[in-house]
Amino acid sequence: MERPGSRPPSFYALAALFALFVLFLYGPMFTIFVLSFQGPEGGLTFPMRGVSLHWFAQLWEGMGVVDIASAFRRSVALGAVVMVLTVLLALAAGLAFRKRFAGSGLLFYTSVASLIMPSIVVSLGIGLQFRLIDTAFKTVLERWAPDSWAAGYGSAMGLYSSALGAHLTWTLPFGLLIMLAVFNRFNPDFEEAAQDLGASPWQSFRYVVLPLIAPSLVGVGMFGFTLSWDEIARTSQAIGDLNTLPLELQGLTSTVTTPAIYALGTVTTVVSFLVMGATYASMKLMRRRLARQRKSSDG
Repeated sequence: MERPGSRPPSFYALAALFALFVLFLYGPMFTIFVLSFQGPEGGLTFPMRGVSLHWFAQLWEGMGVVDIASAFRRSVALGAVVMVLTVLLALAAGLAFRKRFAGSGLLFYTSVASLIMPSIVVSLGIGLQFRLIDTAFKTVLERWAPDSWAAGYGSAMGLYSSALGAHLTWTLPFGLLIMLAVFNRFNPDFEEAAQDLGASPWQSFRYVVLPLIAPSLVGVGMFGFTLSWDEIARTSQAIGDLNTLPLELQGLTSTVTTPAIYALGTVTTVVSFLVMGATYASMKLMRRRLARQRKSSDG
């Protein structure tokens, strides 16, 4: 007979299983963190040989022919653009789907279909599409434009064209699903009350709807940036001549045999955690501000 308050054996078995899951999920990350702080004589495995910031300093100085700083800036810039577009387009789509309209079901499934497509297939398709665009442009230029134009034409494929489109095929479905969930729980009585008080549709959106959904929009922005920040498969065939940081990191895994590769992995992971921390703090501040406004209006 079990004592009151005692836990059944199944609890400890499930707790051990969960602990193993957490260890499997986060163990490799913490291993990389620890090994990145090895001394100058350190290698890629344990035991550690000293503790220092040597490999972070080497990473700052550069890693051979790979310009890590430029790749870092490209990834941050692309992630920022993807974040802004994801928020704006997901918000617009969420507002549109609040009402039923002809073809809404087909449009929804078309919008999220890219989530079930293999990422490499999406990347190959986008790359092929832009190569066909390049062929068409070159044909037109060779036939109708001066020879210098055709010779100087490079490619339509690039960071803010094909790569941007590839990343949006990954981030927009998540943004849309989040906004649909947000508006599914949204109480339209707030808008009706604002309109009864004489507010226009824009004023109702600006002063009522937007403040209420602002924390969710911040979350959508975080998803947009972080999903773009570490994307490899959808970028691999659609990036053009310049690589993002994850692609450079993937290439370095086969050539770099020092803990500098671990230092780079630590830096990229820290950036992701900083974005998530800033997002969480922003959401908390917005919710506190909204709670204060509600309390002041009730008073």
